[in-house]
Amino acid sequence: MQRMINFDCDGDRLVGTLDYAEGTTGLMIVSGGNEIRSGAYAGQAAMAQHFAASGRPVFRYDRRGVGDSEGENSGFEGSAGDIAAAVTAFRNSAPHMRRLVAFGNCDAATAIACFHGGLAIDALVLANPWVIEPADDAGPASPPAAAIRARYLARMKNPRSIIDLLTGKIDLKKLAAGVAKAAQTEAPSGLAIRLCGALERVTVPVDILIAERDTTAMAFMAASKSRDTMSGVRIHKTDTASHSFADAASRDWLYRQIQDAMDQT
Repeated sequence: MQRMINFDCDGDRLVGTLDYAEGTTGLMIVSGGNEIRSGAYAGQAAMAQHFAASGRPVFRYDRRGVGDSEGENSGFEGSAGDIAAAVTAFRNSAPHMRRLVAFGNCDAATAIACFHGGLAIDALVLANPWVIEPADDAGPASPPAAAIRARYLARMKNPRSIIDLLTGKIDLKKLAAGVAKAAQTEAPSGLAIRLCGALERVTVPVDILIAERDTTAMAFMAASKSRDTMSGVRIHKTDTASHSFADAASRDWLYRQIQDAMDQT
């Protein structure tokens, strides 16, 4: 059974969708970017239907200023109140639920990690957490050096790239700039420091899901590799470049990881 849920967030009316089921462990899906609660190509709606069909209640919602919800869109950094209101709405709508697992991809994963403290959330599943910040106030975020190194390594393994280089199909100036960028040792961004700090302080089970050839995931892994105090966080990897786990094999892997996190007690 699926129904719409209206709930309040600091005076604004937010809209969510509850896929009802009798199970006592529920899944709350937090959208990344400016996506509406159905997700890209209805991916989050399909995820909700999948887990509801297996007996797990699922709740997804539009944060303020997105989709059907009122208010001003302040981005993921301003979504603490939205997450808190959604947790309350989910638990009120499914009072039989004893355990709530929160899932998010990209900046939604970062938001959940940073803002879950003090909320009635029992476990986190974070996919490809976002740690990349713009190079300056006006410019777009650039790929991290770790991602560029991985890209060049993959190209070097491809014989076609050698042929392209010898036949002049590769721009040598761009190649030189890319190599210079790849050689840089980058300090973690302020966002990466905040995220890793939040993960070091976490008191609930955390599973981080990594698409190994995704730029966002590479940036997170590079930023977190020296954080020894994140030892209690479980990291799971799959060999894909799909940021949203869109292909069938990646989607099946994603569902299995979420299911495993929900099955834990």
